[in-house]
Amino acid sequence: MDINLPDVLAEVTAAFERYEQALVTNDVAVLDELFWDSPHTVRYGATENLYGCEAIRAFRAGRAPQGLARTLVKTVITSYGRDFATASVEFQRGSTTAAGRQSQTWMRTPAGWRVTAAHVSLMRAPPPLA
Repeated sequence: MDINLPDVLAEVTAAFERYEQALVTNDVAVLDELFWDSPHTVRYGATENLYGCEAIRAFRAGRAPQGLARTLVKTVITSYGRDFATASVEFQRGSTTAAGRQSQTWMRTPAGWRVTAAHVSLMRAPPPLA
């Protein structure tokens, strides 16, 4: 299997960057577009477990648009062959000391690259050293 073919990696990176821009600007139409339109799509969030694209769309439609800005600390995108990829991200949001983590599974579909599974979590900062 070919890992990180330059053309595939560029395509997935562009799709990921489009997703990230839509996320922080609450462009729900683009976010909905970039998740695979399937009952098999899964998104585990910091406070919710969503099964199927319809549940994910409902969540996005009802979410408050404030507080979505974040800084990406580290992003690792890896493609496997021509049709499958993952994106793993560490991020920081606002003044919180919690480290955000996000993982996405991307698949090439006839409509383009789509997220088929996603997981977002927060990791509390360690206590200060005494």
